Amino acid sequence: MNQESVNATLTFAVPAARVFAVLADPTTHAAIDGTGWVQESADRTPLTEVGQIFRMDMFHAGHPDGDYQVVNKVEVLDPPHVIGWLTGTDQGDGRLEFGGWIWRYDLTPTGPSETEVTLTYDWSAVPQYIRDRIGFPPFGPEHLINSLHHLAELAAPAARA
Repeated sequence: MNQESVNATLTFAVPAARVFAVLADPTTHAAIDGTGWVQESADRTPLTEVGQIFRMDMFHAGHPDGDYQVVNKVEVLDPPHVIGWLTGTDQGDGRLEFGGWIWRYDLTPTGPSETEVTLTYDWSAVPQYIRDRIGFPPFGPEHLINSLHHLAELAAPAARA
C-alpha cells in the first residue's frame, strides 16, 4: 500500500468556533480519541500557537511499557479552520523527537451552525527506520470516524453548557 494518509469527514450541527475550542483544549483529547489509547492530558493549557508543546498520557497493550507518554507539537493552527500536531517522545535528556506523523483537523463552515470536519492522519514524513518498527496506520479507519463522532458529542451545545 502506497497510501501515506487516511482521513474521515463528518458534518456537525455546530459552529466551527465551538468545534475548534474543543480541539484546542488538550483536556478533551482523551474523550475524543477513537482508539482508546489516550488516557489523559498531562497539560491543561489551551493550544494557542504553532510550536506549542503538550503531552498526553497513553496506554497501549502493544507498547513495550504499556503506559507511556507522548509529546505533541502544534504544527498548524488557524482558528477556527485548522489545527494539527506532530506526535513524538521526550528522549529524557531534554530532546524531543517527533516520528513524522501528524494529526490534523480541517473545519469548513457549511452554514452558520454547521461545520464539515475532516480528520487526517498523515505518516508521509515518517522515516523508514520507524516504519520498520510500526505498521502504518497503527489502527483501522473506523478509529478516525469514532474520533469524529466523539468530537461531535463533545462540541454539541448541551455537552459544553
